[in-house]
Amino acid sequence: MNYARTSWVKRVFRRRGNAVLDMALVMPVLLSLTFGTVEYGHYFYVKHCLQGAAREGARVAITSSADNAAVTSAITNAMTACGLQSSGYTVTLTPSNISGLAEGTSITVSVQCTWGTVGMRPMKLIGSAKVVQGITVMRKES
Repeated sequence: MNYARTSWVKRVFRRRGNAVLDMALVMPVLLSLTFGTVEYGHYFYVKHCLQGAAREGARVAITSSADNAAVTSAITNAMTACGLQSSGYTVTLTPSNISGLAEGTSITVSVQCTWGTVGMRPMKLIGSAKVVQGITVMRKES
């Protein structure tokens, strides 16, 4: 009985060293996967926010009484709701002046920024010069 107990104790202490070695080998891989997933997840969040802001701007732009200031205001509100108000984003409207357009005219709203201004980059997997943008095209209403 005593012999079996000491044998078990020896096996437990022998495994403790293996656990430390296994942890040292596996932990960097697990941390890399975790931080890489966080970085790419944040990229898709920013992409989604830019797309949503472009869509909100286009929804305002297609109304009959819309002007450029109303579109910019809608985009600013959407970006503020996402927490990206100070991301250095740019807004491009095509055509550049949406006041007085004919019914059925396509209006393109583009919101873009660079990843270096909005992204958290724990692993630096996505380059800081990467352009993230959201584009929406809608037709002018009557």
